[in-house]
Amino acid sequence: MDQRTSTEPDTDGSPGVFAGSARLTDRPHEQVVHMADAETGLRAIIAIHSTTLGPALGGTRFYPFPTEAAALDDALRLSLGMTYKSAVAGADLGGGKAVIIGDPAAVKTEALLGAYGRFVEALGGRYITAADVGTDASDLDVIGRHTDHVVGCTAGVGGSGDSSYLTALGVYESMRAGARHVWGADGPGGLTVGVEGVGKVGSELVRMLVDAGADVVVTDVNAAAVGAVLERFPGVRAADGLGGERIDVYAPCALGGTLTPGGVDGLDARLVCGSSNNQLSDACVDTLLATRGITWVPDYLANAGGLIQVAGERAGDDGALVESRVRAIGGRAAQILDRARAEGTTPGHAADKVAEERIDGA
Repeated sequence: MDQRTSTEPDTDGSPGVFAGSARLTDRPHEQVVHMADAETGLRAIIAIHSTTLGPALGGTRFYPFPTEAAALDDALRLSLGMTYKSAVAGADLGGGKAVIIGDPAAVKTEALLGAYGRFVEALGGRYITAADVGTDASDLDVIGRHTDHVVGCTAGVGGSGDSSYLTALGVYESMRAGARHVWGADGPGGLTVGVEGVGKVGSELVRMLVDAGADVVVTDVNAAAVGAVLERFPGVRAADGLGGERIDVYAPCALGGTLTPGGVDGLDARLVCGSSNNQLSDACVDTLLATRGITWVPDYLANAGGLIQVAGERAGDDGALVESRVRAIGGRAAQILDRARAEGTTPGHAADKVAEERIDGA
């Protein structure tokens, strides 16, 4: 088993792996650890961005990254996002992220997950893992046999289980706040909402939107996922993409980077609010959206329900209390949107300031 650790960016004058984002360079990572285990085939990276507010929490993404550089970039950006998410959510947690390189359908084994659990344990509690793309609560059960620093396991072993419902609930409450901000409406009822990505979280959001009386159109590269949603909700429409759709709200709930400078020009919606991480392909998109009169609820604010769930699990809080905290995301979103309007700035900048004020004041 081989581990390599880096604790600071390159100092030889080259851009280094920490380049590409002002926040990445202004607030560098505390530790980045690479691990390879020849026996199980595990190749993993854990990025710890900050432990200022508490141990670094972040999910484990199991994905067939094309290169190790791409995997590292994902870990760096997602761990930084978790720092800001924890801070805005009011959690006493820092930001971290792990990536396992490979196709989970082909290489995921109990032995590999066990090796990964020992990798997490070796960090001594500085990093706490949860689920992400390519991992679920049952995988965490296996990982948890080898480390105490894991949350979100199944209820059968004392965990809080799948976080899809509470993540979707936080997005829904944020969307309600956005609808009040944009239209003065009480919620998404009567609005047309385009949901991009109908996996576990996206399909749960669709249910909430249908119950609220919204007109919902969905799209996903996974035809089976779309079919399952249409079967559950006959009034929902499917589209090959949302580019040509007349929608009021765009809800990105798949992988990140779907909001691009070019894509903003073709976006018909007046509100963007979804569950995916890193929705902006470039930081300038925040300004471009505002210039076009499109309100964006920052992703790490809207999708913090899962983080709040596992923070509550660590504290031993009951489910009702945790759900009330997730519903409070809507009020937090309203405050940030009001602050952006009052200060003449963008929602993304306003949310960043709230997070940084909490971190810097710790």
